[in-house]
Amino acid sequence: MTEHLKRRIGLGLLTAYGVGVMVGAGIYVLVGAVAGEAGIWAPVAFLLAGLIAAPTALSYSEFSTRIPEAAGEAAYVGTALKSQLLAVVIGLAIVAAGTISAAAVLRGGVGYLTVVIDVPAFWAMVLIGAALTAVAIFGVMESLALAAVFTVVELLGLALVIWAGWQAPETADWSAMPSPVWAGIGAGAALAFFAFIGFEDIVNMAEEVARPEYTMPRAILISLAVTTVIYALVTWATVRAVPLGALSTSEKPLALVWQSGMGGQGKFLSTIAVFAALNGVLAQIVMASRVLYGLGKRSAVLGVFHHANKRTGTPILATGLVGGAVVAGAIVLNVGLLAETTSTILLGVFVIVNFSLIVLKMREPDAPFRVPMFVPVSGLVLAAAALALNLGVQI
Repeated sequence: MTEHLKRRIGLGLLTAYGVGVMVGAGIYVLVGAVAGEAGIWAPVAFLLAGLIAAPTALSYSEFSTRIPEAAGEAAYVGTALKSQLLAVVIGLAIVAAGTISAAAVLRGGVGYLTVVIDVPAFWAMVLIGAALTAVAIFGVMESLALAAVFTVVELLGLALVIWAGWQAPETADWSAMPSPVWAGIGAGAALAFFAFIGFEDIVNMAEEVARPEYTMPRAILISLAVTTVIYALVTWATVRAVPLGALSTSEKPLALVWQSGMGGQGKFLSTIAVFAALNGVLAQIVMASRVLYGLGKRSAVLGVFHHANKRTGTPILATGLVGGAVVAGAIVLNVGLLAETTSTILLGVFVIVNFSLIVLKMREPDAPFRVPMFVPVSGLVLAAAALALNLGVQI
């Protein structure tokens, strides 16, 4: 056994990983909810949500060059606030969030799979979870290469939706082009913000990235920009082609776009949603296992996880534990509860990470990649506001 991960990942593969994490199965349902708040101005809501996420993404970018460790947020908080206990708590929270998120996506993806083929949901979750865990154990390059293939399939599917929306006749809602209602656009942006959660996973790959001080910030920012544009285009196609009344109540809004533009049921979108789910599960298993590996260096109790296999270069024990927990969570827990819990945990972490960067920049101004002080300050305020809104919704 060796305690070192291998630096084999370049900018292209890391960016594909980031885009794949963010452009997940959520876009297949979230666009309808956002349109219900923002109306035909839903694309603006997605653009605004991308801008809201940008300060925290920039904070992560600076931290990823200051402290390029697999533990990610745990390393950032531990270094800035000089508390190893808080670092471990944050790290375990990230592991929990990644595991819970993957469980929710696995359960949802199997739901789409049962639409395409008749398979028992229980065994589908077990077998798919086990297969993806095996890929994650086999090697990081293999995992990210497979994730990149899944991402290409997702993007092709969304490109077809955009094309169908362009071919469809304009709805009366779109033709009327009412003036923007900024309160509705703001509410839609608050919902859309959760579609951008995922850029933070990139930083946990830092110990396997070549030239992290160059690659990490670029991968984070390119991923966020690409995802924002994709979301805006998909939403534009959707609100142009589907009446708002039907859109806001549909659980499969993108299928309605296909029906409006091309006819048919658009069942192939369910197949693409399965690929999106596979991508999300694999990405979260890889991410959470790296955090657990990194925590092993900071906690004697978790030291058993700070080992990477000499042949595969992957943390086998950490990956196996995370993969097993993902399958168990998918089988026994409610999807809605899983998604709400993930959002709450990550927004709380965003607040602490932005605060930590403020503290560290005051103490140590120099960094390979630096952002102005107002960036983490605004990131903290925006993340805290989103967290308060999220908690208010749950209460």
